[in-house]
Amino acid sequence: MTRLTGRNFMDLDDYSREEILLILETTKELKLELKRGYFHPYLKHKSLGCIFDQPSTRTRISFELGIQQLGGYVTYLKPGEIHLGKKESIYDTAKVLSRFFDAIMIRWNNYDEMKELADAATVPVINGMTEKNHPCQALADIYTMMERFDPIGGKKVVFFGDRTQPAHSLGLICSKLGLNFVHCCPEKYAILPDYTDIYARNNLISGGTYQHTDNIDEACKGAHLIYTDVWWWIGQEAEEDERKKLFAPYQVTAEILAKCDKNVIFEHCLPAMRGVEVTDEVMDGPHSVIYDQAENRMHTEKALMVLLMS
Repeated sequence: MTRLTGRNFMDLDDYSREEILLILETTKELKLELKRGYFHPYLKHKSLGCIFDQPSTRTRISFELGIQQLGGYVTYLKPGEIHLGKKESIYDTAKVLSRFFDAIMIRWNNYDEMKELADAATVPVINGMTEKNHPCQALADIYTMMERFDPIGGKKVVFFGDRTQPAHSLGLICSKLGLNFVHCCPEKYAILPDYTDIYARNNLISGGTYQHTDNIDEACKGAHLIYTDVWWWIGQEAEEDERKKLFAPYQVTAEILAKCDKNVIFEHCLPAMRGVEVTDEVMDGPHSVIYDQAENRMHTEKALMVLLMS
């Protein structure tokens, strides 16, 4: 039997196909229990510390409410509230927090520092997002797709826009589960070999594929999932004009969805810049599953916490 107890969750590549499917299958069970009004205290009296270096909506709410529904406790450590790596070493902080909490969730814009914390901690550490990746988001992305397509193996997933953290992790989970992942954008913003080499290695095992193209028609042909993210983020404001110009053809519109499989769904990790990377017509249209996707952050993270902490 696959057991995940005590493991860190830093990157999806640390987990096998079978382990990822276990998380997703557990998600289905827990979501069904919640819809039936059944709250089993799988994590009764367990404690979770949540560390953030930036304000958060979905990550904070999903973890806080999730562990409370499982019978546990949560402490929110807001930006600047602890001395992580400043007045106290990351090592010492990890050791101290491990004495108080049964697990730590950290959203931190420095993967190497997060990894240092995880290596020093003696309880599971969950990656809430870094400048490189967003593995919790990818679990929700794929679970939302699984609710519409069964099976998902061999389905085509297309990401429009910049090589953001959700793009990296979405491509990674696709390579683990045997999906065909396409990144559609100008060559300058294509996903780099740091990740595409991993995709290639995983695809040899799973049967999935990875492709980069700047051709929208080629990307959309037969696509089952269209995904996009913001075109610039914190620290990239100086590039706003250039990015708007280069990414303008890749705005997700109803016309783009019309080029895809008739049952195509649209996803966005949120927050979105409506009218920039995607139109309101798509965001609020019949193919959009963005709010199911946001809700599923909580369900997939509940499954992850149960498997890591119980």
